[in-house]
Amino acid sequence: MEYRRLGKSGLQVSELSLGSWVTFGDQISDEVAESLMIKAYEGGINFFDNAETYASGRSELVMGKILKKLSWDRSTYLVSSKVFWGGSLPNQKGLMRKHVVEACHGALRRLQVDYLDLFFCHRPDIYTPIEETVWSMHNLIQQGKILYWGTSEWTAQQITEAHYWAEKNNLIAPVMEQPQYNMFERKKVEQDYIPVFKTFGLGTTIWSPLSSGLLTGKYLDKLPDDSRMNLKNMTWLKERALSDNEKMARVKQLHDFAKELGISLTNMALCWCLKNPNVTTVILGASKVSQLEENLKCRDAMPKLTTEVIEKIEAILQNKPMIVEY
Repeated sequence: MEYRRLGKSGLQVSELSLGSWVTFGDQISDEVAESLMIKAYEGGINFFDNAETYASGRSELVMGKILKKLSWDRSTYLVSSKVFWGGSLPNQKGLMRKHVVEACHGALRRLQVDYLDLFFCHRPDIYTPIEETVWSMHNLIQQGKILYWGTSEWTAQQITEAHYWAEKNNLIAPVMEQPQYNMFERKKVEQDYIPVFKTFGLGTTIWSPLSSGLLTGKYLDKLPDDSRMNLKNMTWLKERALSDNEKMARVKQLHDFAKELGISLTNMALCWCLKNPNVTTVILGASKVSQLEENLKCRDAMPKLTTEVIEKIEAILQNKPMIVEY
């Protein structure tokens, strides 16, 4: 396992990390969740990603029990939470100071830790002034409840505004963003965020590197019964993904090309993400230990992604964002 600095910060994050979205507290048993965390930790992963909304808080409860049971040295792992969707009542959703503070306290209780290494604003809040959110995050850092804060799926303009208010008031600015990034979702990371990467040295903890399983190749013939796409709350994604004939045709071409190279499509897709120098860590999702074991092998495939191979992949994808130099 290799480790990368989280943007301009000094924090070292494993280039592969483990996320709990959909799986912990929902799709898999607590025993499987524990086995996944142990396998990840033993494989060099030091970052475990979570959020208040995952399984309505159950995901953090499961992860917290496991962390408590395993008693790993706290300096050897990083754990995150995210704030935005806390509930349906007034002040249970959004990035106002009240919810940010209460969400942080709730995550600390559920995860059974004294502080969060990373705390993300899960989505932008158009109803709360950005300066209020920046102040709230700054105060939580000053209180020792979080160490670094960041954003998820914010626009480059919103991230820039957060940095503006932080600089204007001598506050701590966001150091990371958690965007979706994979072979089919590229625009934000490869185009929109280029100015903020250059200006602020933003780190990234990318999610859905396998495009919700499409880039594993396992959906080419039929959808496996135990696929996360069969979950009730994922049917919208299943219908949208599998109905895109052009995308599925490209997946087939990528699958065949990976086979020619002697690697799995999964490992090709993960290595493709890691090739981007603006990617700090790739968040893996798994419902089986065997899946995680396969993902952890992706570093072995990295030497095969030569310049010529990347060019062939681009020829198949035909979706590289255009960068305009000013």
